[in-house]
Amino acid sequence: MNSEKSIIQIAKQTIEAESNAIFNLSNLITDDFAEAVKLIYNSKGRVVITGIGKSAIIANKIAATLNSTGTPSIFMHAADAIHGDLGLILKDDVVIFISKSGNTPEIQVLVPLIKNAKNKMIAITGNKDSFLGQQVDYVLNAFVEKEACPNNLAPTTSTTAQLVMGDALAVCLLEMRGFSSKDFAKYHPGGSLGKKLYLRVNDISSVNEKPKVSGATSVKDVIVEISEKRLGVTAVVENDEIIGIVTDGDIRRMLSNSDNFTILKAVDIMSANPKSVKGEIMAVDALEIMETNEITQLLVEENGKYAGVVHLHDLIKEGII
Repeated sequence: MNSEKSIIQIAKQTIEAESNAIFNLSNLITDDFAEAVKLIYNSKGRVVITGIGKSAIIANKIAATLNSTGTPSIFMHAADAIHGDLGLILKDDVVIFISKSGNTPEIQVLVPLIKNAKNKMIAITGNKDSFLGQQVDYVLNAFVEKEACPNNLAPTTSTTAQLVMGDALAVCLLEMRGFSSKDFAKYHPGGSLGKKLYLRVNDISSVNEKPKVSGATSVKDVIVEISEKRLGVTAVVENDEIIGIVTDGDIRRMLSNSDNFTILKAVDIMSANPKSVKGEIMAVDALEIMETNEITQLLVEENGKYAGVVHLHDLIKEGII
């Protein structure tokens, strides 16, 4: 049973079993789901998400997803709640319980306590007829026929279904709030994801060297400028306006094609009408332009004037790629 073929077969069966169960969730969406979304959207409080065991891990993830998409949320472990953490819940908070069976002892103790406090309650459960399903205001049915585990014991398909139901909640709330990429960037300032959302070209080009020559600059001085500024390129400008670009590649082609380059000027070897971008565009958009045009540098303009260079290596360094 440990052959490569059998391992691959088991993996495929697991994925297929879970994907089929997830697909079936769309048939379980009812008016309770819509009402639950509207309840959270109109709430003046937070969303408190609780569970026990593997469901607690899923609850933690859903809380994180809601927080990152504009719905303030906290995770509260169901076992800790009945040993002091119940004080986390404020009067306007909406409480989401996550439980496959809906009948675990901790849930049975916790539900009446929260109900007495008159907080609205939502259940994500695989058993809508359970104790939990009968006590809450709205039930989000996450029923699965069986776990991917061959013994139908280890929470696998059921926890995946819970997570997907939580994602559906988060996305619906995101849409209702008109949550934009700019909003998303506020909550994700770190790492490559954050940089893709907020880093602009001028954030990079403003700290780079600013190589430039005039059209009349000798080839020797062009080479010196490219070497000193170490960006593999120089802009050719007149009155601060870009008229061309000279790259390392242009220099190599010149050396291959000319026996006497000492008489040549920048204007003789430059590429006219080079690709340029405005400094305020997103760095990730500059990357797309580079990839589309198969180039490694872009000149930067501000108000029609030459403002610098952004290089592919800058984007790699910043984690944009």
